[in-house]
Amino acid sequence: MKQAYLFAHFREISTPEGEQLRFALSRDGFHWEQLNDGHPVLWAYYGMKGVRDFTITRSKLDGRFYILATDLSLAYTMRQRCQNFWHWASHNGSKCLSLWESDDLINWSEQRLVEIGDEDFGCLWAPDIIWCGETQDYVVHWSSPHKSLDYRQAIWCAHTKDFKQYSKPKLLYEHPDGEVIDSAIYEEDGWYYMFLKSSPHCILMKSRSLDGPYERVEQFDISMNQVEEGKHEAPTAVKLEDGRWCLFLDYYGASGAGQGYIPFVADSLASGNFRRADEEFSFPYGFKHGTILTITPEEYERMKNHDWGRIIGW
Repeated sequence: MKQAYLFAHFREISTPEGEQLRFALSRDGFHWEQLNDGHPVLWAYYGMKGVRDFTITRSKLDGRFYILATDLSLAYTMRQRCQNFWHWASHNGSKCLSLWESDDLINWSEQRLVEIGDEDFGCLWAPDIIWCGETQDYVVHWSSPHKSLDYRQAIWCAHTKDFKQYSKPKLLYEHPDGEVIDSAIYEEDGWYYMFLKSSPHCILMKSRSLDGPYERVEQFDISMNQVEEGKHEAPTAVKLEDGRWCLFLDYYGASGAGQGYIPFVADSLASGNFRRADEEFSFPYGFKHGTILTITPEEYERMKNHDWGRIIGW
């Protein structure tokens, strides 16, 4: 084993503990085990005091690990503010992202809020991170409604080298026929591949440049014919040690803790041919909207054997 895998995620539990950061580990990308007995390893104490939609990366520039997340709580506040809380949150939610950083995946900084959006943005949803070889920095991309688009959801981005200073946000991708959310971008053989939720489907786009323009991968649409419309979102993927790709789609067609990721496997992103593979995977519970980081076997053992303790929230 040359690499192992870390999944940063949350759980669909209707208490404040659900909307906090959890870790899971895998030796092969197929069989997952929870850390800290399934309890949070990091807790949000600032902003909305809830965090969802995690992304994690290892910086090529300073070697540190960074986690970004949506600054949002349903359990604490949203349901009390408005019955149509998803619409309310989208247009009136946080202009910040929550961030943690670490040198070793064990000891993490205190949560800090990164204000990237301005008054023209709605909530900043579902951040993700990709290295840009052309500019030698990181591109943080997310979905958000914006005044310039009549508050339709689109994908926006900002560049950073240190996750402290960010360029002015710019539009990365808007769908000509509607709204898009939950972008996840990966590079393969000089192409950039962007997974998106474009209701009611998850779609795959590709481009020679991270800035686009992007074109539809039609074979992916064909492979998704097996997936129930309007019940999946938050695509995230990881390249396995053998070169194959695992794609996970977050199924929200069940209530409460019945929600979680379902897996697909493909030989390459270029093929767009993802095969559903439920029986090949195992999860201790339903992982919700997160991302996977490849780690070393030594990091796997260190995290697995660490006493994380029980973090208490508000």
